[in-house]
Amino acid sequence: MNKVGIIGDLINNAYGRARRAWKAKDLKAYQALAISQTEQGSNYLDVNLDSTRNLSVKLEEILAFLPDLIPALQEVSPLPLCFDHPSLAFQKVAIESYNFDKSPPPLINSIAASRTELDEIIALAGQYNASILAIVSEKITASGGAPCENAQESYETAKYFVELLRAKANLKNNQIFLDPGLPPVGADTQGLVNMGLDAIKLIRADKDLAGTHISVGLSNFAWGTPKNIRADMERAYLSVASELGLDFSISNPEHNPQPLAMDNDLVIGLKNALEQGRPKAGETIMDSGFRQTTAILELVTEDDDF
Repeated sequence: MNKVGIIGDLINNAYGRARRAWKAKDLKAYQALAISQTEQGSNYLDVNLDSTRNLSVKLEEILAFLPDLIPALQEVSPLPLCFDHPSLAFQKVAIESYNFDKSPPPLINSIAASRTELDEIIALAGQYNASILAIVSEKITASGGAPCENAQESYETAKYFVELLRAKANLKNNQIFLDPGLPPVGADTQGLVNMGLDAIKLIRADKDLAGTHISVGLSNFAWGTPKNIRADMERAYLSVASELGLDFSISNPEHNPQPLAMDNDLVIGLKNALEQGRPKAGETIMDSGFRQTTAILELVTEDDDF
């Protein structure tokens, strides 16, 4: 069973504790989140101060707060931070507030085909020798970015970004994180979970990409399933994906985001459901997609406790 690195995501306004800390600009509350995630085995601490459906946040507010927040987090945890925002302004203020003597270089999260200021963010990573996460579920097009339609396109996007980051930012493979995407499995009628898993296989088969990290945002995977099974559903996904080469997740360390044993009933059930999501001869992806979602529903409701 492969151990999966954790980018602890509790400093995120999607969580009530983080929302309360943000509203009060409570540095001690943020420090408590940093300490607990460090003690629970995280490898990075994600810093996401953006808006959610429950909270509206302006970028100007975030930029004003970062010079206080970043040192406060570094004061109580030795872990590197993950700067989670698409804007160059956020990344610049965050990295300029970062004390490289206290912690290893941070992780810039993220770049993607659809991002503006892409060249500038890559240059920033090179200037500070920071790691960087690239979203590879979006392909490069003449007009910007578009969703990848298959695993091969995700793999080609991964290869493009790795070569770009090595050339433009002088990064080594082990400083590059690749995110193949992970949708809610209960609503995945387009085969996107399987597409991400297949992309992981293709990436790991390319010797030129050896040493890169593969990471997903784990918390959305079990959205829509009963609350008491969500953490185990996330762990079941990690079992399947880590066997193929996934080695990190952005996740809640309180949920013990590590793979379950491969002979666990939930892992076996998930693998079966995902296999049903692969189209048979003459089928459309929608046909197999609805079969997959039906199998997922049966999987999470088969126990009377759910």
